[in-house]
Amino acid sequence: MYQKSVNLLIPAAPFVRLVREISFALSPDITRWTGEALIALQEAAEDFVVHLMEDAMLCAFHAKRVTLMKKDFELARRLGGKGQIW
Repeated sequence: MYQKSVNLLIPAAPFVRLVREISFALSPDITRWTGEALIALQEAAEDFVVHLMEDAMLCAFHAKRVTLMKKDFELARRLGGKGQIW
């Protein structure tokens, strides 16, 4: 694991905008989020992405490459039980 900081990596404002956009698309009734909920969601999202990157990197190393490719992410997602994205 290379990450040295425990701080969140994605800037808060764009993340909040994305959450609101997605939640409105899924359910227009959800218009408010608590600060704690947004932080928890961001922590979970960043954790997911970091672990996906780690798994994809292992797939690339197994193929004797150092360059990540789309197929590495697809394999990592499939092996991790994540299946297809929406």
